[in-house]
Amino acid sequence: MALTQQELIELPRVEIEEDKGSYAKVTISPLMVGFGITLGNSLRRVLLSSLPGAAITRVRVEGLLHEFSTIPHVKEDAIEFLLNLKQVRIRPLALRPGTIILDVQGREGEVTAADLLTPEHLQIVNPQQHLLTIDSSEARIYAEMKVEIGRGFRPAGQGDNLPIGFMAIDAVFSPVRKVGYQVQPRRSPQGTQYDSLVLEVWTDGSIEAVEAIRKAAEILRDHMTAVAQVGKPPVPVISRGIGAGLLLTEEQRNMPIGELGLSIRTYNALRRTGISTVGELLELTEDEILSLRNFGPKSYEEVRQRLEEFGILPAAGVERQPPERLVEGEALEEEMAAATEVEVPQATSEEAAPSPEAAALEGIDPRLAKLWEVKARLEEEKKEE
Repeated sequence: MALTQQELIELPRVEIEEDKGSYAKVTISPLMVGFGITLGNSLRRVLLSSLPGAAITRVRVEGLLHEFSTIPHVKEDAIEFLLNLKQVRIRPLALRPGTIILDVQGREGEVTAADLLTPEHLQIVNPQQHLLTIDSSEARIYAEMKVEIGRGFRPAGQGDNLPIGFMAIDAVFSPVRKVGYQVQPRRSPQGTQYDSLVLEVWTDGSIEAVEAIRKAAEILRDHMTAVAQVGKPPVPVISRGIGAGLLLTEEQRNMPIGELGLSIRTYNALRRTGISTVGELLELTEDEILSLRNFGPKSYEEVRQRLEEFGILPAAGVERQPPERLVEGEALEEEMAAATEVEVPQATSEEAAPSPEAAALEGIDPRLAKLWEVKARLEEEKKEE
């Protein structure tokens, strides 16, 4: 028996009614009767609890032993100061922790979030947020704040043991402040009944409301994709980053990055960030990869080429210079920088450094042999000068 027009499920259209940065209002329709509540409630729950954000989790104030202390020459006590810090909203440009410093001396008056010193990957969204009031120019306030990445809300009582001198504060990671939705019944000119979902989202400014809706939908999609594979052989899908949309085998996804044959400098930069598998690497965007410490454009090109050589990433259709080929300038500097990160056996003047091919036969790491070649060439250039 064929489905009637009213029983057919039509994919909805999404229209942005208002977009004011931290506030957005969108309409999703037409939806099959009942899907308005199903979709609206699901999006609301994900928006409020599942989006990642940054927040201050612990604070150390120079001269203070606990949160019940008073701060010399400051109107607010320690608890008020911590509550004000809790209201500071932070936009993470990269999903990694950081440290914020407050160092004020030789002045009176109000201190706001604009006085906070932040690393490059963290931005203060509300610099006008009041922190404390100094009533003497003799005061000196130095505070160190740890920022972490998380989801939802974490009370101060949870987490690891605090280092000596640090005070914990409640962490509000969620960048979404409020979500509201309405389901309005509609009828088409043909008499078909359907739902129209009106969704409103307010954020703290660390993320735009439209982007928050998109990310929440992506989280739902990824989970529904996994459910849709029930009874089928699992096919890992990369949902974001440079590998978005790739279908990988479990072996490819869990492949250690050490098997890619990366240079020592590039490998160490990835490992220090906690990236150990190809799957974790592919889920990072180009901007997130380039923001890693000691990771420049050449290292990124090296990673892409290795992934293409292993058939994990599709070829970009342009020729790339192999990272092993040494050129003047940046390439040579990166190879020499890598040499400082590992212990390289010194070759005497009587014996020449082995070639990579000979090193392989002798059981020596070819990368160390490559470093020998670089150092030998530098010494020859110095002699010629």
